[in-house]
Amino acid sequence: MKAAVFYYSQSGQALKAAESICGSMSAVYKEITPQHNYPFPWSRKEFFQVFPETRLGIPPSGIEPLDFSDIADADIVIISGQSWFLSPSLPLQSFFSDEKVKEYLKGRNIVFVNSCRNMWLMTSRKVKEYIKQAGAKLAGHIVLQDRASNLVSAVTIIRWLMKGKKEATRILPAAGVSEEDIRGASRFGSVIENAVGEGKLSGLQAALLEKGAISYKPSVLTIEKTGHRIFGFWAKFIRKKGDYGDRKRQGRLTLFYWYLLFVLFALSPLVQLFFWITYPLRRVKQNREIDCNV
Repeated sequence: MKAAVFYYSQSGQALKAAESICGSMSAVYKEITPQHNYPFPWSRKEFFQVFPETRLGIPPSGIEPLDFSDIADADIVIISGQSWFLSPSLPLQSFFSDEKVKEYLKGRNIVFVNSCRNMWLMTSRKVKEYIKQAGAKLAGHIVLQDRASNLVSAVTIIRWLMKGKKEATRILPAAGVSEEDIRGASRFGSVIENAVGEGKLSGLQAALLEKGAISYKPSVLTIEKTGHRIFGFWAKFIRKKGDYGDRKRQGRLTLFYWYLLFVLFALSPLVQLFFWITYPLRRVKQNREIDCNV
């Protein structure tokens, strides 16, 4: 079986995840290279500068041309990337918006692999839209996420993004998806191969979920759904002051930064507590089926 693997990875995490999944496949890797350079580690100013465009789906650039000649006969397409600000990262959005990419994806079955902190749902929904617009089909969805609690993972990811320090300390775990979980993702490769070989891609997601493709955290996803809506208001508010890189909007970006810290460390624990208090009134099982399926 031949897999065409498209990936964007600043830290190497998304690439490692794809390599683990594709271990036994004949895979051809294609790096997604945005025409705009996104730094890693980030400065605070650079990181928050991309927020409005990420949330509103307005990439400031396209991607470098890709060669599709050696993957025309691929049996499955795997796209490996990440979430930024509760949305697909800008390089992923640029990739899905590229006309040549859409031409290639048309009529193909796709598996999306998201290596993220812990909020993946709105990225999943947006990726589904992009794939549908390309005339392709999302056959499978795998989420590799940080196992630490919401607040702890927020601290470690900020340290990693801004300082480039992923390793554990005396009091904090390593940031991001654990090496153990990345290695363990190899189990999904055989599931994908079997589905392709048997021509049963309609049942691929169910088979992936049986293998633990998504760890569903309903209280965290409740925060994400609310945050995504509010992020939309903030993004529009900031862009009223200017487009990407405009200095005039820096004041509003700074306001958003302080708002985000307040919500993350002060309000989100209360929201999670309220969620569990009202758990019996929530449709968790039904939401899980909707959110985890393709």
